[in-house]
Order: sequence, then structure tokens, then C-alpha cells
Amino acid sequence: MLAFAIRRLFQAVGVMLVVALISFVMFRFVGDPINQMVGVDTTPAQRAELRKELGLDDPVTVQFTRFVYKAAHFDFGISYQFKRPVSQLIAQRMPATLELSFVSAVFALVVGMPMGVYTGLYPGSWLSRFFLATSLIGISLPTFLIGILLIFIFSVGLGWLPSFGRGNTVAVWGYWTTGLLTKSGLESLILPAITLGLFQMTLIMRLVRGEMLEVLRTDYIKFARARGLSRRAINFGHALKNTLVPVITITGLQLGSIIAFSIITETVFQWPGMGLLFLQAVQQVDIPIMAAYLLLIAFVFTLINFIVDVLYVAVDPRIRIGGAKA
Repeated sequence: MLAFAIRRLFQAVGVMLVVALISFVMFRFVGDPINQMVGVDTTPAQRAELRKELGLDDPVTVQFTRFVYKAAHFDFGISYQFKRPVSQLIAQRMPATLELSFVSAVFALVVGMPMGVYTGLYPGSWLSRFFLATSLIGISLPTFLIGILLIFIFSVGLGWLPSFGRGNTVAVWGYWTTGLLTKSGLESLILPAITLGLFQMTLIMRLVRGEMLEVLRTDYIKFARARGLSRRAINFGHALKNTLVPVITITGLQLGSIIAFSIITETVFQWPGMGLLFLQAVQQVDIPIMAAYLLLIAFVFTLINFIVDVLYVAVDPRIRIGGAKA
């Protein structure tokens, strides 16, 4: 177990170095950073002095080493657009994105897994057919259209929920703010969380349903029925447990996707998170923010994959870590 974790950790470090190299190339060679930081009246001498101060005249290897060192210390430079440290901007926007992603993931799991279990146990019932028909909406419709439809129905039509913003927030620790402790914050979170988590919910539901149907046809389930075990023990103690390995895989990867691809949802609802900040950086060619966002998302995916790999052993003892090649 320890050897497996160490091997995965080294692989994760290698992945992060490759992503850091891509971010560095984008940061260093996509346009001239000096042109983004100074005006047209800046003299060549002032440009040369600023270039030397920023270390842009150093060898590429030295610049890359310095870039990785600073990134490891959460130092991504100064934003061209906001003229502030990128780390401060991300620290202010990160709570909103993580809060939205966490609530969306919880919604997808809490709703998707019971629906998947029910449709797997009772595939011929009218409620199962209704769930499957409803799930087509979450898979077929694009995220931005779902968000617009929810806004039209619940904000414009019924007037029940706000259509944009995060509502009132409470500072709980430094830059960390949350809307989960205020009424308007909770109301503002409902529509974007459903919009972001709907696709993941339908994916989890269909995955659990397929795995349940497959497991219920296996020999050991038939043997458990022959032994006289209760239906509850068979369905939840044996069948459901053996469907969790692919569910953990998909759920872990989808959690990373929720964080990475929350850009569309944050744009539709004007949610003040990292996704909206990244979109503004793309529009203004703010390379430091773009490079920092790429590194952070890569770190999230790498960390989630590492946790998922380790959880395999706890869920499925048939997996033999010692014989794994990767």
C-alpha cells in the first residue's frame, strides 16, 4: 500500500512538472509581458530595466526553475488587468468556486445514486422509466441552456430564486467567504448548483443502474439468494458495494470536471468564482491568471486521481496493489 502510494505520488509530481512547463511556455512566449505592463510612452531604457527586474533576460532554464519555485509557494506574479498579485485574486475567488462545486457534487451523489439503485432494482416500474426519460434532459441539453431555462422558469416566471450573483456572504477565515450561512446565499446557490450538477447526476444514475443490473446477474448474488439472505442484505450489502469502484472513479473525475468546467455556469449566473475570473483573463489576455488557473486545475485533477486510486483498495479488496504495474 505504501509503495503504491509513493509510486503514484512520483507520477503526480511528474504530471505537475509537465503542466508547469506548458504554463511557463504560455507565460513566457505568448506575447511580451512587458507590453502588457507598460504604456506606449515608456522609453526603451525603462523597458530594459523592467525586463531585467523581472528576470526575463535570464536563461530559460533559470526562468523555469524560478517559475516552478514560485508556483509551489502560490506566487503567480502580478495580474496585467487588475495590477494585483494573482494569488490574492484566486484566494478571493476560490471559495465561491469550491462552494458551488461541492454543493453540485453532493447534489449529484445524493440524488443520482438512489435513482440509479432504484432503476437497477426495479427496471420495469413506471418510476424507473420516468427517471430514465428525465435523465435524457441532463445528458442532452448543454449546460448554458439548462441554466437559462432555470432562470426563465424560477427567476423570471415564478420569481422564487435570484438569477445572478452569490447573495450575501460571511467571512469565516481571511479571504474565505461563504454564502451557506445566509438566506440569500443559499437561495443564490440553488440554481447554479443544479445547473452544474445535473449532468453528473444523470451520469452517476445511469452508471449505478448499469452496474446494479450487471451485478444482480452474477453467480454470487444467486448463491446469496439461495442461502436465504434478506433482499436488503443482498441489494445493499453485496450488490451495491460491488458497484462502487466504477462509481468512485467517475465521481472523482467528475468532481475535477465540475471545478474545471464551472466557467459556463459561473458566466450564466455571474457567479464570482475562478471560472469567471479565467474568462475575464482570456478576454484581456491576462497570461499570469491563465497560467495560474491551468496549474491549479491540473493540481486538482492530479490530487483527485491519487485519492481515487488509493480508495480502490478500501472498496474492492480483490485489487492487488503489489502486482500493479502503474
